[in-house]
Amino acid sequence: MTAHNTQPHAAGGSLSTVLVANRGEIACRIIRTLRDNGIRSVAVYSDADADAPHVRMADMAIHIGPSPARESYLVIDKIIDAARRCDADGIHPGYGFLSENADFATACEEAGIEFIGPPASAINTMGDKISARAAVEARDVPTVPGLSRPGLSDEDLIEAAPSIGFPVLIKPSAGGGGKGMHRVEDAADLPAALATARREAAGAFGDDSLFIEHFVDTPRHIEVQILADKHGNVIHLGERECSLQRRHQKVIEEAPSPLLDEETRSAIGEAACDAARSVGYVGAGTVEFIVPAKDPSSFFFMEMNTRLQVEHPVTEQVTGLDLVALQVDIASGRSLPVAQEDVTLTGHSIEARVYAEDPAAGFLPTGGTVTRVVEPSGAGIRVDSGITDGSEVSSLYDPMLMKIISHGENREQALERLDKALGDTVVAGVGVNIDFCRYLLNVPEVRAGDLDTGLLDRVAEGFATSGTPDDVYLAAAMDWLTSRFEEATDSPWLTPDGWRASTPAAQRIRFGTGEDSRLISIVGTPSSADVIVGDVVAGLSAEAENGESDVSEPRNYKVSVYRDGEHLRIVRDGVAQHFLVETIDNAGSANHEEYVVAGAHGTWVLPRTEVVTAGAEADAGGSGVIAAPMPGAIIALAVEEGARVEVGDALLVMEAMKMEHTLTAEIAGEVSFTVAPGDQVTGDQQLAVITVAEAEE
Repeated sequence: MTAHNTQPHAAGGSLSTVLVANRGEIACRIIRTLRDNGIRSVAVYSDADADAPHVRMADMAIHIGPSPARESYLVIDKIIDAARRCDADGIHPGYGFLSENADFATACEEAGIEFIGPPASAINTMGDKISARAAVEARDVPTVPGLSRPGLSDEDLIEAAPSIGFPVLIKPSAGGGGKGMHRVEDAADLPAALATARREAAGAFGDDSLFIEHFVDTPRHIEVQILADKHGNVIHLGERECSLQRRHQKVIEEAPSPLLDEETRSAIGEAACDAARSVGYVGAGTVEFIVPAKDPSSFFFMEMNTRLQVEHPVTEQVTGLDLVALQVDIASGRSLPVAQEDVTLTGHSIEARVYAEDPAAGFLPTGGTVTRVVEPSGAGIRVDSGITDGSEVSSLYDPMLMKIISHGENREQALERLDKALGDTVVAGVGVNIDFCRYLLNVPEVRAGDLDTGLLDRVAEGFATSGTPDDVYLAAAMDWLTSRFEEATDSPWLTPDGWRASTPAAQRIRFGTGEDSRLISIVGTPSSADVIVGDVVAGLSAEAENGESDVSEPRNYKVSVYRDGEHLRIVRDGVAQHFLVETIDNAGSANHEEYVVAGAHGTWVLPRTEVVTAGAEADAGGSGVIAAPMPGAIIALAVEEGARVEVGDALLVMEAMKMEHTLTAEIAGEVSFTVAPGDQVTGDQQLAVITVAEAEE
């Protein structure tokens, strides 16, 4: 048991100590509200999170086991034991992990600890989509046409699909978050999709029960925030638009929805309250609806999330209410402090989720050590984050690192503020999706509010990693040069001006690696330098060691720099720009530095590497070695050992960061595997080898 921030707290109503059974940004967010309300906070942590921000923020922190969640955050007995050890009278589950686990809610009740969430009965009913559908239909809440009852076999679903009408959506009865959901356009594809969905549902939720619904044309995902106290009062706080999602995982959310008018808003809000009443709900919850874009008044109940949602901040921004504080009030037995007629929506709020993933590589999860975090600020900007400098991003947990939330007088202002805030955000050392979020915000359909759940996938192919302007490279290079001049003594031999008896020699610095690298050549001093910025072509450096360029048009600039602390004023060919440059030594060596460069149009992270001689280009045909793109677990082999495969054939399926990834053959040949289903693998570990026959070679 480790104590942190042990200053005394005032009593906070009937709950005085709350254990937060979660990690990351949601744990930090909950702890902030507990502190604001004078309630003692207790964090729990696994081996991997021993120095995590939520551990340092809490008044007390308790170790609960090894790094894998199934051995720590998902073990009910360990959470209850931790709560008893610190005399907690309440447990907040956050979202994910045990937040929608009825057994956990029951265990809290049996231990005499207030579960800050709904009753176990409500979790049970709403946690099973089949029973949830039956419950809300009894309250006349509209549902999508489909087949849902316990024990449906593949044959039942296949037989019913034609009468429901294609396309159909396969959905797991247990769980949520899009796992196990598959859209099927043709009856011939249904058997294979059902097999995959059952495997995913069993792996994610321990229950492979499925049902099917008709897939609604141009659907929008709109959810309603509800609150219900222990005295029978139920209200809604308006809706959130969550249509911008990938693989059923939300990326951008906003409140209110640009689709709904006041009449539909009132109707869908009342339907959400009826859904909550159908199960005797208590606490904060979210009722999710699927809404046809062309007829928003014809909305359908989809599911209910019996917990706080990731996107709850946008509701807080437009209502001015603290949902976590209200959850604590409800758990303490207090009546809701607001009635339905008191709820007003002011302005517009939009949230972007920052994930550890690489959009340019098919959104593969990334990981590693966060070397630097710079959070945005300014009017209408809020940041909910679970990382700081030095944080380790592991494949063991969800890849969401932080949320950037904007609020404005209207949707246009909220969009502009969020775009600028994302440009001011830096997460160095780990690949993130910030550039993709900015791209998405500026898609014409998004700007116009013309959304649907398939929009993100349709426009994702148009995303390209934004290039780094020459002036950013110039700022980093000139920062490097000025710092070397400041370090130099009065000796002319140690001054880094490249002086020679004849023509001065260039200082050469490479920023970045691979296709993103640039070789910068500087001749002169900070007050007056000639700088060449070159591109990388076919893996070759922009300027070879003999001084000859590998590109037809390297850019030549006359540059001078003026420093004021970390701020640089770069004058390039008579045009002045201001930059903030921060140097980070992320590997304990002067040869491995990162430059965080912030300018008027964004923020960039530029690794500085050694000047190296470029290697030959890779063979166009690809490699016969299949390696893991990230740490994870092998789920299934797609072909048998020794099978003949062609380019593009599926070889195996691995799971990482709660998502499945299918690895395919880059060349044709005979495959042999070095792993088996169930194996845990590391990043870059060899998984299979494709051997090309001698005749084919």
